[in-house]
Parts: sequence; C-alpha cells; structure tokens
Amino acid sequence: MSTGKASAIIAAGTMVSRVLGFIKMAMLVIAIGQSSSAAGAAFGLANQLPNNVYALVAGGVMSAVLVPQIVKASKAADGGEAYVSKILTLGGSVFIALAVIATVAAPVLVDLYAIAGDGFSAEQMTVAIGLAYWCMPQILFYAIYTLLGEIYNARSQFGPYTWAPVANNVISIAGLGFFIWLFGGEAVNRSIDVWDWDRVMVLGLVTTAGVAVQALVLVLFFRRTGMRFRLDFGWRGVGLRATGKASLWLFGIVIIGQVKGLVQSRVATLGDGANILTMQNAWYLFSLPHSIIAVSIAIAYFTRMSHHAASHDMGGIRADLSSALRAVGMLTTISALVLAVVAVPFARILEPRFELMMAMAWVIWAFLVCLVAFSAEYVVQRVFFALGDTRTAFVYSCFGMFVTFAGLWWASTLPPEWIIAGTALAVSVANLISFAVWLVLVRVKIGAFGFKLIAIRHIQYLAYGLLAAAAGFGVVLALGGYRPDGFGTINVLGAVTTCVAAGLVMGLIYFGLLFITRNPDFRATVDVVLDRFRRGRSSAEPAERVEPAEPV
Repeated sequence: MSTGKASAIIAAGTMVSRVLGFIKMAMLVIAIGQSSSAAGAAFGLANQLPNNVYALVAGGVMSAVLVPQIVKASKAADGGEAYVSKILTLGGSVFIALAVIATVAAPVLVDLYAIAGDGFSAEQMTVAIGLAYWCMPQILFYAIYTLLGEIYNARSQFGPYTWAPVANNVISIAGLGFFIWLFGGEAVNRSIDVWDWDRVMVLGLVTTAGVAVQALVLVLFFRRTGMRFRLDFGWRGVGLRATGKASLWLFGIVIIGQVKGLVQSRVATLGDGANILTMQNAWYLFSLPHSIIAVSIAIAYFTRMSHHAASHDMGGIRADLSSALRAVGMLTTISALVLAVVAVPFARILEPRFELMMAMAWVIWAFLVCLVAFSAEYVVQRVFFALGDTRTAFVYSCFGMFVTFAGLWWASTLPPEWIIAGTALAVSVANLISFAVWLVLVRVKIGAFGFKLIAIRHIQYLAYGLLAAAAGFGVVLALGGYRPDGFGTINVLGAVTTCVAAGLVMGLIYFGLLFITRNPDFRATVDVVLDRFRRGRSSAEPAERVEPAEPV
C-alpha cells in the first residue's frame, strides 16, 4: 500500500471517529455537565485512570517498539506468525492480571490522582471511586486494541485499526442517550448529591462497553493481517529479548510521562469553574487536528521509516522526515488558527453560560500555543523509534520532566478559576521547549534533513494563516460570537453556524493563497486526495520527496 493511500485511509477513519467522538463528548456534557459540575469532575478523574495505568505499563512501549520488531520478524520463513502469537499470548496474560489488580486498587489510585479536601470533596471522591471500579477493565481492552493494532500497522492493514474507534463512539453515544433517558440531563446530574449506585453503574458500563467493542472489531478482522493466532507460552527464541532491551528505555519515558500526568491531575483538581473534565474536553478539541493530520501521516511514514532503518537507508529517512514535517505543518497551522478564532462559540456547544464559555475558551487558547510544535515533535520522535533509539528519548524526558514540573508549580499558585488555563499553558510551554530540543537531537542523529526549507514553508503557512484568521475573526465578531447575547453564543445552533462560517472563510482564504502561489506541499497533498479516486495510479505522496542538498 502506498504511503498516500495509507495516509488517506487513516485520515478518513480518524476524521469520522473524531466527529463521532465530539458528539459523544457533547452527549456526556448534556448528561452530567462540564465546568462547575462536581459529577463531571469526578467522572473526568475516574475515566482517565485506565488510560494512565495502561500507558504506565506498556502503552508507548508497544506503539514505538513493536512495529520495528514485527517488520524484522516478518522476514522469517513464517512471515512473523510465531513472533506475533508469542507477543499476543504474553500481552494478554500480563494485561488480564493488570486489569484485575488495578480494579481492586481503584480507591488507592483515585486518592493518588486527586487532592481531597482542597480539591475534591468527600462525595466526589466516593463517586470517582465507584466509577473507577467500572472503568478499570478498560485496561485489558486498550491492550488488546493496541497489540492487534500495531500488528495491523506493521502489516500495512490500516483500515480496521483506524475505523474500530468509530464502533466505540457509536456504542458510547447510544449508551449516553440511554443514560439521559433514565436519569435526565446535566441540570439534575451535575449535583454530586443525586449520584447513587445505579447512575454510577450505568455510566461506567456505557463507557467501558465502547472500549470493549473497539477491541472486538480488531479481533474479528484479524485474518486480514494474513496471520493466524495460537496460544504460545514459549517466549524464547524469537527476539523477545531484543524487544525487552528496546522497551526498557521507552518504559522509562512512559513512567516519566505518567509522573507528569499525575502531578498535572492533582493540580487540575484544584481548579474552580473550569475543571479536569473541561481540560480533557479542551484537549480533545486540541487533539483533533493532531490526530487527523499528524498521527495519520506519521503512522504511515513510521512503517516506511522502519523499513528504511532495516535496510540502513538514512537518505530515505531524511526525505520522509522532511516531507512529513512540511505536510503536517501546512495543515496544523491553519487548524490551530481556526480553533483559536472559534474557541468561544465552540465552547457554547458545551457550556450554557457565557462565563463558563470563556473559562473553557481560555483553556483551549492555552493548549493551542503548542499545536504545530506538538504535532511536529510527534513526527520527529518516530525517526528515533524507527531506528530503535529509545535511549535518547529517555535522557531528554528526564530534563523535560523538570520543565513541566516548574510550569505546573506556577499554575498551582494561580487563583482557582485560572488553575486549569494555567495548567494548559504550562503544558504548552513545556512542549515548545521540548520540540526545540528534539530538532537538535534529530539533526545530530540523521544529519541535515532540509530544515531551512521546512522553516521557510512554515513562515509562509503562518503568514497565510494570519490573513485567514483576520477574516475569520471578523466573521465571528459580526455574528456576535464574542459577546454573551450574540447570535454566536445565544444557543447551540448559532454557535455551530458561527464556527462553520468562520472555518469556511478561513479555509477558502488559506488554501486559496496556497493554490495561487503554487505551494508544492499543497499540490502534493491535493494529489493524495485525488489519488483515492484514480484507478491504477499510485504516484501520490503526502509531500514532495527531496533529499536536502544543503547542510543546515
């Protein structure tokens, strides 16, 4: 499968999933509220715990290590089937045990991630613990999804892995509708006093059922990988030791990331008004362009980079990195500016009062400071993982942890109503510093990769984006999107209309300028889209591939 086709499949599936995910997010807010909702904050804490525990043990390890190992194993006589069976047996055994242990330890974990008294009330802690009991089994389903998904990716079967979250969101949306039918909406459920065992059970089951179905989809379509699975507890002789060595450093990175996440969570529980659920939903909006654009392109390139690394083709890796960074930068620049312009009317979709809209908008703006750099860093890190170098990432993470801690300490000193926005800004500043360091590290690792060309293109993107943003700001201002009684904030329909109008105007101006100036990255990206409708052609790439001639 060509990189262009793979990126298109991943982007399409991710886009549908994210749109449905946004609907799920809106349904959740309709059900239990968001900012100033005690129940919303309790759910936000409980539902993030399975992700945190899973990532702590092996989330990043599997994503970054397994693809190169599976690519190497695929050169064996059986196409890597024995290796895959051993990995799946080992992973399944470990995560069944982990899910059981984490479920039993739910009260301890909730207490660890929240500050009781100054942050969460005793009633909120009780509800969070109850929800955590129902959410913790998600660890096993996340593991199955990730294990199988990395096998799909390594075998260039991107469709099921990308589209499985769609099933998750469909189940969750239906389940939240059932919850609202049973218990009413946020006007009732935002109060922690009404939460008893039936509300906790239904919301917990709905949330976990979606993740379970997501994993089941990959199980049902596993034959598309061309492999068969059989239980195999003989974990010697097929390179598991090499996987363990590569995983060691990355496991340290994940631990550092989770320590940062733990501190961030504890600081976030101190917020008043905007709370931990507000921050999670603002991050979801922030991550939309990252997931649709950066991850889609990076996953496809990561598999190809792994093949280049296996054949010691450094020129191919440099060309892929340059192409991916330009394509990602072109699309994330305008995405960040669009989200910044429509932040207030967008917040109206989730928040009923103008002061709560502004509270969420400030969190969104704080996150958006680092969107372009965050996505670019994700791409750069894939180079190190493709080369099997996780030690460099670990060494840097140790430094980055203290930068993040400094920012979070500053956020914790702010007035309660600004703590969540301050936390988001601290994360953004840390990511900006992190990206600057990664640029230096990758230059040392692979040599000149065309940074001058990449920088020039990003300056062009920013200039065009600011012109588009000025027009978009005018549209939102004219539609009353920045005042409490305006068309853009008076109700959800007005907010959606305002967001769509501003987004269309900005998109037309930005991409029109790219077209008029014959930007080669834009033309190459259009080719990727058109290539999906052409038969018998496979020439499209996400961006032009040129080997950088000048040292940078």
